[in-house]
Amino acid sequence: MSASDLHRVIDAVWRIEAARITGAVARIVRDVGLAEDLAQDALLAALKQWPESGIPDNPAAWLTGAAKHRAIDHLRRNQLLERKHGELAYQIETSRNTQPGPEAALDDDVGDDMLRLIFTACHPVLSPEARVALTLRMVGGLTTEEIARAYLVPEATMAQRIVRAKKTLSAKRVPFELPRGEERRERLASVLEVIYLVFNEGYAATAGSDWMRVGLCEDALRLARMTAELLPEEAEAHGLAALLEIQASRSQARVGPGGAAILLADQNRARWNQLLIRRGLSAIDRADRLRGTTGPYLIQAKIAACHAGATRFEDTDWARIVALYDNLLAIVRSPIVALNRAVAVGMASGPAAGLEAIDAIASEPALAGYHLLPAVRGDLLEKLGRADEAREEFTRAASMTRNEAERAVLQKRAQGPAAPSPAGSSPSEPSRNP
Repeated sequence: MSASDLHRVIDAVWRIEAARITGAVARIVRDVGLAEDLAQDALLAALKQWPESGIPDNPAAWLTGAAKHRAIDHLRRNQLLERKHGELAYQIETSRNTQPGPEAALDDDVGDDMLRLIFTACHPVLSPEARVALTLRMVGGLTTEEIARAYLVPEATMAQRIVRAKKTLSAKRVPFELPRGEERRERLASVLEVIYLVFNEGYAATAGSDWMRVGLCEDALRLARMTAELLPEEAEAHGLAALLEIQASRSQARVGPGGAAILLADQNRARWNQLLIRRGLSAIDRADRLRGTTGPYLIQAKIAACHAGATRFEDTDWARIVALYDNLLAIVRSPIVALNRAVAVGMASGPAAGLEAIDAIASEPALAGYHLLPAVRGDLLEKLGRADEAREEFTRAASMTRNEAERAVLQKRAQGPAAPSPAGSSPSEPSRNP
C-alpha cells in the first residue's frame, strides 16, 4: 500500500471513530479538551507506526487503546492513587469487551459516550455558539474550516472559539457526565442543534469528493433517537428525530453511480426507505400530541413529510411548504431559511415570484459567500428564459462550493438546461444554519 493510500485509510478511520475514541478517553480523564488532545496523540502515533507495521486488523481498537494508554500515563504523571491506576489498566485490558457491566448501567442511563460527550460540551458555562462549534469538532469530526462554513464565519474566528471553549471546560472542571433533571433540559437546545448540524454535514458535505458522509448521518440519527427516548416529553426532540428519519429515507436515492449527486426532482422515489418515513411520521405524531409551541425542528419535519407524501415531484404541495416556511421564519430569523422559502415560492407561484423573494434577501451579509444563493438564482433565471444570466450564476456558484460532487452538478448546469433545482437548494434539504 502506498503512503498516500495509507494516509487515506487512516483519515477515513479517524473520521468515523474520532468521536468514540474521544468519548472513551474522556470517561477516564474527565476532561473533554484533554481527551481530544490524547486522541490526537494516538492518531499521530498511528501515522508514525502503521507505515512500518501495517494497518492493524482493528484500527479503531488500536487507536482507542493507544489513546487510553496515554490517558493512564497522564494520570500517573499527576500522581493519582495506585488503586486508580490498577482500575484503569484493567479497563484497557478489557476494552475489547463492548458489553457494559451492571455497575456501568447503574451509573449511566444512556450508555453512550458520544451522547455524554455532547451534553458535556453543551454545558452552560460556554456560549451557545461555542457549545455547538466544540461538539461539531469533537463529535462530528468536522474540520474547523467545515464548521466555519456551516456557520458562515471566518475560519480564524471559529478556531479561536473552539480553543477558548476547550480551555473554559478545563478551567471550570466541567465533569464528563450526562446531567439529569432540569439541568439536562436546559442543555437540550444546544444538543439538538449539534445533532442537527452533524446530520447536515453528513447529508450534504461542505467539502471533499463525497456528496454524502453516511457515517455522520447514521451517528446523528442514532443520537437523535436516543435523545428523544431520553426526554420523551420534549416535542422538539421528537421533531428532530422525525426530520432526520425522513431526510435519511432518501439517502439511497440521492447518490448515483460513481458518487454523483441526484437531485430531489430526479430521484427514484421507489428507493426511498418507507420504514424510515413511517418512523418519521410517527415521531411527528408523538410531538404533536405533546403540549407546547411547535418548534423549528418539528416544522422542518413537516416540510420533509410534504415531500415524503408526494408520489411524484410534481405532486408536491408547495403551497403548504411555503406556509410552513412562513411559520419557521417567524421563529428563526435566518437568511438561509428565507433562501429555502424562496425556492418553495418559486415552485408554488412561479419563477418570477421566486426570483423576487431571492433578490429581497440577496444583500444579507451572511449569504455573501454562500454558494446556494447564486445556484438558486441561476435556476430561477433559467426557468424565466434568461439563459446567459443563469449560466453566470451557476458558474459563480460552482466556484464557491468546496464539494466536488456539488461542483460537478453546478458546472453541468452552467453548460445548459438540466434538472429543475440546483444541488442542495431544495427546501426539503436541511438548512445548514436555520
